[in-house]
Amino acid sequence: MILPADRRDDRFPAARILAWTLGSLVLLLLWDASGLDLPLARLFGTPAGFALHDNWFLTQVVHEGGKRASWIALALLFVAIRWPVGPLRRLRLAERVQLALSVVVSVVVVSLIKTTSHTSCPWDLQDFGGVAHHVSHWAWGVRDGGPGRCFPGGHASAAFAYMGGYFALRRAAPRAALAWLAGAMALGFVFGWAQQMRGAHYMSHTLWTAWICWTVGWAVDGVARAVAARRGRNGPAPIARRVQGTSLNES
Repeated sequence: MILPADRRDDRFPAARILAWTLGSLVLLLLWDASGLDLPLARLFGTPAGFALHDNWFLTQVVHEGGKRASWIALALLFVAIRWPVGPLRRLRLAERVQLALSVVVSVVVVSLIKTTSHTSCPWDLQDFGGVAHHVSHWAWGVRDGGPGRCFPGGHASAAFAYMGGYFALRRAAPRAALAWLAGAMALGFVFGWAQQMRGAHYMSHTLWTAWICWTVGWAVDGVARAVAARRGRNGPAPIARRVQGTSLNES
């Protein structure tokens, strides 16, 4: 059962979420302006390349294993639409659909941005034995001489995409929503840091992926609430007419 009190327990209203979203965006822009991506990459890379590029644990466990686990989790979320378990049982059907779709939409958005990005990965840079030169991902249309398609972080999105579950859970199960959010963020940064050590991404790629997935999750929530509100406005009228008709027939 979903208690009415849970539905009223909206601890993080839209104004606060907007403030957090914009505040994190400002911090993210400050990181971009700091130019710390390259110095951080040099902690793991040299002109000879990245020593951990082919590290078994980072490639097979964190990267490949994490990717498979993410797809399995997504499949289970779709199964849970029909057969929910745990805190998902407290969600309405529409909210369970929203949770699963927010993951898919987040991954798709990140993938679409990657396909149009001219930013190459750190391991493609001349500084680390590659052919490209460093160009900010804000320099739209400017190629760096490498293959590009490295911004934002695709692997990190395998975890950050689940951040949208916070919005689906926050009204019915606020504590579970915070735990869900913390878990998705923690795992996303683990994935992102692993790719950082391999030379696959900069820190800004991971940070932007987190922000994009959060914002997409919020947008999906806004659409879901608008659809629910519209259904709520259109639903009572036919019911009222049926009740009125029944009363007249009985009289």
